[in-house]
Amino acid sequence: MSNQKMKIAIDADDAAIDLKRVIFTHLKGRGYDIEDLDFAGDKGALYPEIGFNLAKQIQSGSYDRGILICGTGLGMSMIANKVKGVFAGLCHDVFSAERLQKSNDAQVITMGSRVIGPELAKVIVDAWLRSEFQQGGSTPKVEQMRALEKESFEAH
Repeated sequence: MSNQKMKIAIDADDAAIDLKRVIFTHLKGRGYDIEDLDFAGDKGALYPEIGFNLAKQIQSGSYDRGILICGTGLGMSMIANKVKGVFAGLCHDVFSAERLQKSNDAQVITMGSRVIGPELAKVIVDAWLRSEFQQGGSTPKVEQMRALEKESFEAH
């Protein structure tokens, strides 16, 4: 999917506002259709609400991909994965970011502003966005994850 057609959402908690702005500006400058959801706004929302909101937007099809940033990226990854149909992964290196998409078909990447700096974050996001799901040997694994996810959500 070319960067002109991909719709991206980005959001962060109070620990990562500066990094969110850097990534937003970087991707806007590269021609991506990106929206800062700014869910916390004046509400002072915590990362679970922020991450859940973005993941729900991915689930509904409003956005193709999402970027979530908090202090470590761990909490955002955990909450985004609680939304049925959404796969999120924490990445602090380029190889993992590429594999997140190429092998796992994940729509959401999470990062930690207290773990990586802005220049590395830009390179990681670029690598993830230019990667496409490669199918092949990964397809049965992703299909199995989706089946197990369905089983888990429907069991309750």
